[in-house]
Amino acid sequence: MSFQTITLEISDNVATVTLNRPQSLNAIVPEMSDELLKVLDQITAPESTVRCLLITGAGRGFCSGADLAAAGGIQVGDGPIDAGKILELHYNPLLERLMELPMPLVTAVNGVAAGAGCSLALVGDIAIAGSSALFLQAFVNIGLVPDVGSTWLLPRLVGKARAQAMMMLGEKIPAQTALEWGMIYKVVEDAELQATALGIAKKLAQGPTVAHTLIRTGVRRGLEMSLTESLQLERVNQKKAGQTADFAEGVAAFLAKRPAQFSGR
Repeated sequence: MSFQTITLEISDNVATVTLNRPQSLNAIVPEMSDELLKVLDQITAPESTVRCLLITGAGRGFCSGADLAAAGGIQVGDGPIDAGKILELHYNPLLERLMELPMPLVTAVNGVAAGAGCSLALVGDIAIAGSSALFLQAFVNIGLVPDVGSTWLLPRLVGKARAQAMMMLGEKIPAQTALEWGMIYKVVEDAELQATALGIAKKLAQGPTVAHTLIRTGVRRGLEMSLTESLQLERVNQKKAGQTADFAEGVAAFLAKRPAQFSGR
């Protein structure tokens, strides 16, 4: 499968997707969103061996947000426009699919992650940033509101006060501040970013994939539940995890005092 706006490399059960429009700091166009959806179809197909997805950006930026100048983007003309239509048709379906991905998702944030690109960076289960990375809710600077899940993701990561200030002031948040706020997992030197992120992705790809999936979806759903509801969900998820081959292997390895060899099933 060939792509115009991204690249895909699959190795060691890891699919590495690189946003590949470096001339625009990897600004998102509808075609990029659609190509990412095609990748998700490919890596979740029954015959796929992929057990972890890694997303990063080409060049000096992760993603500068939606490309307003590109064909198919928001067109400002003489009459009223529907700036939400592109979300409904392209970007929101992508975020929903990433949230429900049946495997871990790692994001390696190199340079700026702005607007929709900020959401794409933060949707990762494990988000790692280079030391020069910047996070920006840029919408207010052009008179729009945060989208692609920003109003859902950010308050849950950094709290209402910080999230609302980011959105209303449109200020750049450096990687170290993002780490201190709990927005991301780790900051490394720029030169170490890709190797560090790939190392984590490979570790996840060798782990118990079903358990990983239940963890990522369970945490998200637990944020919306009462304690009693969360306990019930844990009970259901533990039954699912306990019926996997990886659980049997994990117990056998523990008793034999050897490393587990998980198959992802």
